[in-house]
Amino acid sequence: KVVVIKSTVPIGTNDDIEEWLNQDSPIHFYVASNPEFLAQGTAVHDTLYPSRIVVGIEDDYSKKVMADLYHPLTIEPYCAPYLVMDRKSAEMVKYASNDFLALKISYINEIANFCEKIGADITEVTKGMSYDSRIGSKFLNAGIGYGGSCFPKDTKALHWLSKSIDCELKTIKACIEVNKNQKIKLFLEAYSDFKENIRGKIVTMLGLSFKPNTDDLREAPSIDNVELLLEHGAIVRVYDPIAIENFKNKFQDRVEYYSSIDEAITNADLVFIMTEAKEIKEYPI
Repeated sequence: KVVVIKSTVPIGTNDDIEEWLNQDSPIHFYVASNPEFLAQGTAVHDTLYPSRIVVGIEDDYSKKVMADLYHPLTIEPYCAPYLVMDRKSAEMVKYASNDFLALKISYINEIANFCEKIGADITEVTKGMSYDSRIGSKFLNAGIGYGGSCFPKDTKALHWLSKSIDCELKTIKACIEVNKNQKIKLFLEAYSDFKENIRGKIVTMLGLSFKPNTDDLREAPSIDNVELLLEHGAIVRVYDPIAIENFKNKFQDRVEYYSSIDEAITNADLVFIMTEAKEIKEYPI
């Protein structure tokens, strides 16, 4: 039997799984690593039109089973690239990919902070960068840092693993630190602008999920900022087109909930834009 592991797991996990499955078993199990590259909000499209299919295997039988399984997606109209490699390399592809994108986000956020200090326009800077085919335009939108279920845990996991084998990935360590500080950038700026006194101020937060078109609040920057605002006595209003109910489960009556941007920002002293949802980006100022 072939057992296919799609979860993102520490390097070497699938070797351990195969060994465990075959302990005192009358059936021989083969384990294949098949990391997924789905993005929230586009999972169906990403399944049918994947950027690549990565399969990590250690035997010929699994190689045939997996090739038969994925054959329909490697031909017209899908034509997905199909890559076969050893298990550890397949496990590493997922970590290396996610951590590279996280690095790209932290890098452009640091460049944006630098541009603020010297008077350059980060939008124009990233536009100029994007025409270089080696760089591209994706993940160059400066903002308040990454969140979600993948980038935070995958950067931390790879950094921890690198330290445990005495080969610390210092770029990943810096990426984690940059993102930690970037997530509370808006709070720190507001705290400074109001002379370290935001007690009683009405602060509206537009967007709560870590990215548009999802209600996922895992590692969302909105949570860090709301906690800090409440700790310093601010009155917090929140609006999100999708994630309001999940936010209520976390904060109950500690914040005020609104069903429209108009209502949420009326008479507010401050507005934090936390998610680049379409209706928030296009709201007329």
